[in-house]
Amino acid sequence: MPNWAVERRGAVALVTFTRPPRNFMSMAAMTELEQVLAELAADDDVNVVVLTGGIDGYFVAHADLDDLVRIGRGEAVQGDPRSWGRALRLIETMPQPVIAAINGQAWGGGCELSLACTLRVAAASAHLGQPEVNVGIIPGAGGTQRLPRLVGRGRAADMVLSGRVVEAAEALRIGLVEAVLPDDGFVEAAVDYAGVIAAKPRAAVVAAKRALVEGRGLPLDDALRLESTIFVELQTGQAALSLEEGALARYAAAGADERRIEL
Repeated sequence: MPNWAVERRGAVALVTFTRPPRNFMSMAAMTELEQVLAELAADDDVNVVVLTGGIDGYFVAHADLDDLVRIGRGEAVQGDPRSWGRALRLIETMPQPVIAAINGQAWGGGCELSLACTLRVAAASAHLGQPEVNVGIIPGAGGTQRLPRLVGRGRAADMVLSGRVVEAAEALRIGLVEAVLPDDGFVEAAVDYAGVIAAKPRAAVVAAKRALVEGRGLPLDDALRLESTIFVELQTGQAALSLEEGALARYAAAGADERRIEL
């Protein structure tokens, strides 16, 4: 039975993880996610992907400890353990922005899944953490690397070394999530949040994500050159020219007392 369900909401693909009872992420489930993401990455009708949990109180609780114990004992597990790294990297590099809609517990691998996403929105009751030290290991899917890049080295060290859980309000304050939304109607609100991005010109959104993701791994001068190259590619295209000409027409038609003209 599939662990991931894909629902199209216009140009938004809502991808929901449901693995009772607590949404533990098994190796097989992550292998499945990798396949789902690869299909969505190749779909030009999808502008934004939203990942969320299908069990009340859980986004992705954490990695399935049964699988980790088996791997530690040298035993085989269903699925490909290497899919963790590949799927999270695909989230970063696929053309579309990926939004983690964190509707509950997101510890360990669940937090790391969200860290790979372009944006994170949390329900008011959500909580995130990297508690791996409590069971004698460290984060193994990017927690020690992506988290410091997002919240800073000190805050990341605090979370990783103490294993403490961060509630939604603190997550927003430290930059771990970009927005906190009410619990009631959370998934719909997250889809609406994604819809604002999905409604923008697709080529511009894809190019902006590419500049953000590829640029952060480059020295500043190289990153600025990348941004300039992508800008010129878009600016010399007919789609951008048409949109800019439309904006100029709106400025020309506006009254002298109008101070804010929407682009």
